[in-house]
Amino acid sequence: MKELKDYVRTIPDFPEPGIMFRDITTVLQDADGFRLAIDEMKKLLDGVDFDVVVGAESRGFIFGAPLAYALGKPFVLVRKKGKLPCETIGQEYELEYGTATLEIHTDAIEKGQRVVIVDDLIATGGTIGAAAKLVERLGGEVVKLIFLMELAGLNGREKLAGYDVDSVLVYEGK
Repeated sequence: MKELKDYVRTIPDFPEPGIMFRDITTVLQDADGFRLAIDEMKKLLDGVDFDVVVGAESRGFIFGAPLAYALGKPFVLVRKKGKLPCETIGQEYELEYGTATLEIHTDAIEKGQRVVIVDDLIATGGTIGAAAKLVERLGGEVVKLIFLMELAGLNGREKLAGYDVDSVLVYEGK
């Protein structure tokens, strides 16, 4: 039986020398791999009391939506600026070269709701840190952040200190 890491393709020196790119497309294009990814992420939520799953654009949608479906929970989108059609609030965050903004509908989270935020990868923690701030600004409580993969060498957990962070796969490098 294959393990989840067996479905992840590693591409050396992409996008620059010294980087080992962890490609999730090989997980998604294999039905068994995709099922295993969702099942393993679901295990990270065993015993967690929560009301809503939030996914960050775009790969957080890929994993968050089926996870919410499997657990019978609603799914909320956090998107790049200008992509949501109703009233939103935004949160700016740092990129390697500049900044970006994420948005959420103002009616997406009710005050007091317990929220799990899902994404494919934790690298520097900037995207999910911004998503967590949006949830909190709407009165939600972030009870867990879960990821399919973690690049431990980029220290994203440090940026997310104070949150319960969990990953299915952890890679030591960048």
